[in-house]
Amino acid sequence: MTSQPSLPKNVPLPRTWDARLARRLVTPLIHTFVTPNHLTTLRLLIGVAGALCLGRGGFAWANAGALLIVLSNFVDHTDGELARISGKSSKIGHFYDLACDALVTVMLFVGMGTGIGVVHVAGHSAPGVALGGLAGVAVAIIFFLRMRIEDLEGKSGTKQASVAGFETEDVLYLLPLVTLLSGVTPFIVAASIGAPLFAVWVVVDYRRALRRTATPAATTSQMAG
Repeated sequence: MTSQPSLPKNVPLPRTWDARLARRLVTPLIHTFVTPNHLTTLRLLIGVAGALCLGRGGFAWANAGALLIVLSNFVDHTDGELARISGKSSKIGHFYDLACDALVTVMLFVGMGTGIGVVHVAGHSAPGVALGGLAGVAVAIIFFLRMRIEDLEGKSGTKQASVAGFETEDVLYLLPLVTLLSGVTPFIVAASIGAPLFAVWVVVDYRRALRRTATPAATTSQMAG
């Protein structure tokens, strides 16, 4: 009988329920050939498959895509947990993870927009793919600026709000409800408005981060002079 790998005592317990489950699932992989990048690639492939299903349109394809996106969102926690408990973290791996997060999220919105075709709202019509693309580009800007804020201030600068073991990004777990209730069109319309507005807020936050990091540097320079 083989014993389970022991966890490093200095690794804190994850704050969210899905991350805790992810840690339990990846613990047996600590001393195997599997690396966090392998799990990141798996997350990417599942997410791309989900976005392509959403892009096909129709009730069945949309629901299949939503389930794949949910699975991809969960697998996204496994690479980080494996990196933390195995000591296999790297700057390249972290950047790869962020790039995959951005790509899957952008493809998610573009896929949903493509699947719904033309959107008619208040007597006006717009291509769904354009609305999805607008939301996707805004999300890409958000991911990029959050990465820059993290470079400036560390992970504490980009920490997400957490309530009852759930973070902001966990809203994607509700995506199957959107597809089951045939609410993809209002979801994309709302995202095409909300995502750009949130991107503006992140731009403001990024400018604040620049000022916060510039002030100590200026003070040090004056003291040295």
